[in-house]
Amino acid sequence: MMKEWATVASWENGIATLHTEAKTSCNSCNARKGCGSHLLNKLGPEDAEVIKVASRQPLKSGQRIELGIRESSLLGSALLVYMTPLVGLFAVAGLFQALFHSDLASACGALLGGCGGFILSKGIAAMIGSKEAFQPVILSVALPPDALRVDTANYE
Repeated sequence: MMKEWATVASWENGIATLHTEAKTSCNSCNARKGCGSHLLNKLGPEDAEVIKVASRQPLKSGQRIELGIRESSLLGSALLVYMTPLVGLFAVAGLFQALFHSDLASACGALLGGCGGFILSKGIAAMIGSKEAFQPVILSVALPPDALRVDTANYE
């Protein structure tokens, strides 16, 4: 199970709105100046992702929780997102090459197949995305921020 910590933004009627922070390895690597990933991370949004998760337990704003998602659903999602457009690209490019015997037709078929595969994967993801196996679950809940009190008075 893949695990990630999140912060509760709000909780209403059994649905928790959570903020997760995106983690990158750019702060621990010394090759930042020549790294393409570091440049791409700088282009992306700086804010956290917002997700909604079902929670029977009432949660308070600012509380930290540990989320989990199955590796099989994560791998299945990655397979769907990457392989469907790739298969569409090769299949339609091969079909257009066989039908029209032209490299231009093959290139157009590759473009159509890749776009069609992307649209197909988006539709399949919308259908299977609401299934329980693809939803994150709450593994553990930390104490609310106001649950601990530290007394710093000096006792003599």
